[in-house]
Amino acid sequence: MGKQLQHAAIVNNFLNYLRFEKRYSAHTIMAYQEDLQQFFTYLYDQFSMPQPALAEIAPSFVRSWLASLKENKNSAKTINRKISSLKSFFKYYLRTGELEQSPMATIISPKIPKRLPVYVEQKDMETLFNHVEFPDTWNGRTERLILAILYNTGMRRSELISLKETQVNRAANNIKVLGKGNKERVIPVSAVLIKEIDDYVTQKARTLEQPDQIHLLVNDKGRQVTVGFVYNAVKKYLSVVTTIDKKSPHVLRHTFATHLTNNGADLNAVKELLGHSSLAATQIYTHNTIEKLKDIYKKAHPKA
Repeated sequence: MGKQLQHAAIVNNFLNYLRFEKRYSAHTIMAYQEDLQQFFTYLYDQFSMPQPALAEIAPSFVRSWLASLKENKNSAKTINRKISSLKSFFKYYLRTGELEQSPMATIISPKIPKRLPVYVEQKDMETLFNHVEFPDTWNGRTERLILAILYNTGMRRSELISLKETQVNRAANNIKVLGKGNKERVIPVSAVLIKEIDDYVTQKARTLEQPDQIHLLVNDKGRQVTVGFVYNAVKKYLSVVTTIDKKSPHVLRHTFATHLTNNGADLNAVKELLGHSSLAATQIYTHNTIEKLKDIYKKAHPKA
């Protein structure tokens, strides 16, 4: 049996738990799978452990693997993700009773330097929607609506791509979003955005032959938009209005949250709108607000 298949059973049991009980996305499961595959391949190569029993995996083996990752110039963020994957894996087997002690108990994650979320200035977003011309084509209409929905709701790219027409509530002016772990949240939106969505749906039926009528956003072939389509649309139009380095859909999520906090929104409300499981993840946006206040102080105060 090849070295990549020796540990397959214990990894697959864990992945099935993530898939069927935790309801994690295919993308997240693939990330766990890659991390675990890499770890067990390392055990095979370095310690001649083709099919290790869980109890045989000592903390020293984990530390050795993490040290090799650092030597190969993996970032602290990447290493932390791999540590998180292993912690979840061994925690699962503690719960099943197949393991008495996790080798991760003494493993310390490297510190990640805090970086403020990159976002687009409010005036630049206003320029985008009020002055930038989008092509009068089906893909042009779709690109504009993609940017409008991302900025108005702060939803994730994956949530946008899978957004169904039925998730838009015209009567209540809100959009129901299915987030991580199949958690639902409701995001209030403006009547203006609802009208843009309604016009888009009407034009979809009139313009395209046999379009996908389940998913809201489709390309000019009538098929559900792809990850690449959304990313390219965001990058193309943000490049017109801003010089920030990152121009991804996630930057519009940061922009949504930062503009809310800068304009006095309650942090708990922002947490709910973003679908964060804890307030800690949302608190980073307060740092942007503080930086903005410092900037205003420096420009306005005579003693600054």
